[in-house]
Amino acid sequence: MATGFDLENFLEMLAAERGAADNTLDGYRRDLEDFSGFLGGKKIAVAQSSDVSAYLSDLTRRGFAETSQARRLSALKQFFKFLYSEGIRQDDPTRTLSAPKKRGSLPKVMSMDEVDRLIECARVETETPQRSAAARLRAQRMYTLIEVLYATGLRVSELVALPVRAALRDTRLIEIKGKGGKERLVPLSHAAQAAMKDYVGLRSAEGAFEKSPWLFPSHGNSGHLTRQHFARELKDLATKAGLDATKVSPHVLRHAFASHLLQNGADLRVVQQLLGHADISTTQIYTHVLDERLRELVESAHPLAQRE
Repeated sequence: MATGFDLENFLEMLAAERGAADNTLDGYRRDLEDFSGFLGGKKIAVAQSSDVSAYLSDLTRRGFAETSQARRLSALKQFFKFLYSEGIRQDDPTRTLSAPKKRGSLPKVMSMDEVDRLIECARVETETPQRSAAARLRAQRMYTLIEVLYATGLRVSELVALPVRAALRDTRLIEIKGKGGKERLVPLSHAAQAAMKDYVGLRSAEGAFEKSPWLFPSHGNSGHLTRQHFARELKDLATKAGLDATKVSPHVLRHAFASHLLQNGADLRVVQQLLGHADISTTQIYTHVLDERLRELVESAHPLAQRE
């Protein structure tokens, strides 16, 4: 691959100096290798601004969304900034390039009633006689995953990689290590706490994964449940609950957590902290929720709004 030595050094820098997670590093590698493939035999380190512009046009022809194009340009900008800082290049070919403007699309959100139906369906599954110990564990695991996700708004990568000690502590707060190694505290609901303890108790009773450090262990390479596996099981549960499975995902539940907090009066800065957003601008995709709440408040409380 044409990226070679420079790419590996760049990824090592991201891991060592910025604490980039494995998923982040894999994303950078894929994006930069795709650009290298577009260049053919030309080395990525000597690419010019015209090459990057042509690549972005190619992404448009291939049907990539604006968000995907922006992410790939960001990866290229970071890579060439690294080459410049290391003295490998004397210029940055991406300096004058900007990403296509993102459409102001709103995140998909489930209603409170839909989330309640999903959680209740998962809870009922834990009380349904199962054919095997493995099936009982899967049912309790899914219920625990949903209770914890909706109670905390964790990123799915943070959720599936929770340590088992999170369930063993008798505390309403758990410490999360998020993007870039940044730590934050998130509160747990009583239902989430109970579900975690019940799940670990069932695991222990069944003699499963006794030595695993993970709350949601598996036999895969990572040692814990994967994001993809959870997403598939969540869609299956949504179908059982009578919901549109195409509109249900771990990320949608994270959005529901944030939106429902704001609908019920939470401060945007608090939600930013709970979600682990480094910048308030990321959290501001939820301002439509605040706008709607303010409109309802004016219509219900302002004396002029009561007039016919």
